[in-house]
Amino acid sequence: MKNKITIKDIAKIAGTSVSTVSRVINDSPSVSDKKRDHIKKIIADNNFQPNMLARGMVSNKTQTLAVVVSDINNPYFTDLISQIEVISRNAGYTLLLINTMTAGKMNTDNSTQLEVDAFKNILERHVDGVLILGGEIDRESVANDYLTALNELNDQIPVVIIGQKINGCNAVFVERDQFRSAEIITQHLLALGNRRIAFIGGEPGIKITSQRLAAFKETMNIYSKVDEHLVILNDYYPQSGYDGMNSLLNSEEKLPDAVVAINDRVAWGVFRALHDHGLNSPDDVAVGSCDAFPNGEFMTPRITTVNQHNESLGKIALHFLFQLIDNKELNRTEETHLPELIIRESCGAKKRDEKND
Repeated sequence: MKNKITIKDIAKIAGTSVSTVSRVINDSPSVSDKKRDHIKKIIADNNFQPNMLARGMVSNKTQTLAVVVSDINNPYFTDLISQIEVISRNAGYTLLLINTMTAGKMNTDNSTQLEVDAFKNILERHVDGVLILGGEIDRESVANDYLTALNELNDQIPVVIIGQKINGCNAVFVERDQFRSAEIITQHLLALGNRRIAFIGGEPGIKITSQRLAAFKETMNIYSKVDEHLVILNDYYPQSGYDGMNSLLNSEEKLPDAVVAINDRVAWGVFRALHDHGLNSPDDVAVGSCDAFPNGEFMTPRITTVNQHNESLGKIALHFLFQLIDNKELNRTEETHLPELIIRESCGAKKRDEKND
C-alpha cells in the first residue's frame, strides 16, 4: 500500500516550511501569490487531503465543537442537535457528540462522574468550543466536583450551556423561560373553565420541573387552588404520563377537569391512559403541555402546547460560542425568544368554538 503523503512531504517537495504550507491550506494572506500557486499545484498533483490538525497549525483551531447531551433519545435534544449540526457545518465546523445517558436512562448514581469524565475527554480532543445541553447542570443542587470540572473546562475552552444559570459557574448560559411556559398553559386551561387541574411529569430536584411546577401552583392559586393529590412528579417520558394518569384514574379522587403535562411526550402517555379507561381528551379531560416537541400536531388529539421556539436556541448558543472562540466581546442581541401558546384539539377550545359558531 502506498504511504499517504503528509504535510511535511508537501513542504519538502515545495522547498518551503511546514508552516508556509499550513498558511496556504488555511488561506492565510501572508503567502505570495507565486508561492501559493506553486504549493497548491503540488497539493493537487499529489491528491493531498489536509487533516484538521494540519489546518489548525496556523489558526490553532481544529474546527471541531463538542456537544454534551444528557439524553440523545429526547426529541427536544434530537431536534436541537439537528439545528446545531446544520449551523455548525455551514460555519465549517464538525461536531463531537457525547451522550452521557446510560442504558436508556440517566443513572443518577454515576451521572456526575460520567459528565466529569466527558469534560476530561473533551480537553484531550482539543476542540474549539463546547455546548452543554442539559444533564447535571439542570439539577437544583450541583455537585462541587462537577462544578469544579466544568469551570476548569471553561478556563481552557469556551463553553456555552443551554440551561438555567447557576451561581458559581463561569460559562455563558442560554436560558429558556421555564416559568412562563407553564404559566401560559395553566392560564389557558383555567380560562376554558377548568378548575380541578392536575400536573403530571418532571422530576424533583430538577430546575425545569421546579420552575414549571412553581408557575403552575402560582397561577392556580390566583384563580382556583392546588390539590396536591393531583401533582405527580415522575419523569419526562410517555410512560411517565401513562403511569401518572393511571394513578389518578385508579384513585378514589374525583377525576381532574384538565391536566398540565410537563412536555408533549408526557401528554402522549396521558392520552393513552385515558383511552385505556374508555375516556378521551378533551371530552373527559382537557390536556395541555408546557413544552412542544416535533410532530405534536399529528397526535390524536392534536396537542395544545407551548412552543418555546427551541429552533432559535441552537442559533443563539452558537452565536455566542463563535464570538468566544474568536475572542470577541459577547453580543447578546440575539438572546430573546419567548414562549408561544399553540391552541389545538386537546384543550377543547376548538370544539367549544365550533359549537358557538
